[in-house]
Amino acid sequence: MRKKLTVTVDEEVYEGLRRTIGPGKISKFIEELARPHVVSPNLESAYAEMARDKRREKEAIAWAEITFKDPDHETGEGR
Repeated sequence: MRKKLTVTVDEEVYEGLRRTIGPGKISKFIEELARPHVVSPNLESAYAEMARDKRREKEAIAWAEITFKDPDHETGEGR
């Protein structure tokens, strides 16, 4: 659910936001800046979303396999 918020800023700041971010995009810009400071992440849903990304999961598995290889086992040394 969206809520309307009125914020008062200096005219110079407002013009800079309109020029840099663009009209109609300021609310989203401010929300994205504020969100990490005021909203606790829902880790369960974030992990579920990451798991649905098949390409990312494939890359993560490949990285894990490379990272956790036993160098002695791979070369036949240490026996």
